[in-house]
Parts: sequence; structure tokens; C-alpha cells
Amino acid sequence: MAYDEELAERVRDVVGAAPDTAERKMFGGLAFLFGGHMGVAVSGGGGLMVRMAPAEAAALVDDISVMPMVMQGRELDGWLRVRAEAVEVEAELEVWVGRGARFARSLPPKEPKY
Repeated sequence: MAYDEELAERVRDVVGAAPDTAERKMFGGLAFLFGGHMGVAVSGGGGLMVRMAPAEAAALVDDISVMPMVMQGRELDGWLRVRAEAVEVEAELEVWVGRGARFARSLPPKEPKY
């Protein structure tokens, strides 16, 4: 399944044109990187994948709109899957993108690979 182009455009609007941001197609979706670290992605499975501190992520799981991210049968610490319905309102999208961006930017920047 291809990622939601409309949601990707909305995320672009939230992310803006900061010099430390980049986009990269990965895992069937579109990832947004901050300082070289993925913080949020528009998922090919729908909705968003958001990265944050594992303890913070665990506290936000409600098993309805926000679930732990699972890849190949394994739950990924610090990664959440946020259903598209949970980010239909712009303010909610901004909150989730902000969480992922803040966490990614808290990590030491990666050197760009050319």
C-alpha cells in the first residue's frame, strides 16, 4: 500500500523548511528526518509512525488511535503507530509531528552520507 500523499503534504507543512530536515522514502512510506534521525513517517500502512523516548511512548498508547509500532512481529521501543483518524485535526497533527521532531533533534546529529 502506498503512503497517503495528502497526509505527507500536511506533514511537510508542519515540518517546514528547517535546514536540518530531510525526506526519504523508506519502508513503503515517507520518512521525515531531523539531524539525520527519523522522527516521523507517513506510513504505507496508513497514519503516522512517530519516534520518541520509550517511556513517553508507552504512556501514550491507548490501543485505539495509538499503538506500539510492530515490524516483523517485533514491537519497537519508542515507536508508535498513530492512526490517520487521530491526526485529522491540524492541531493534533502538529502535536504528533512535534513529538517525533523533538526526540530526533535531541539525538547527536548524524553526518550526511553522500
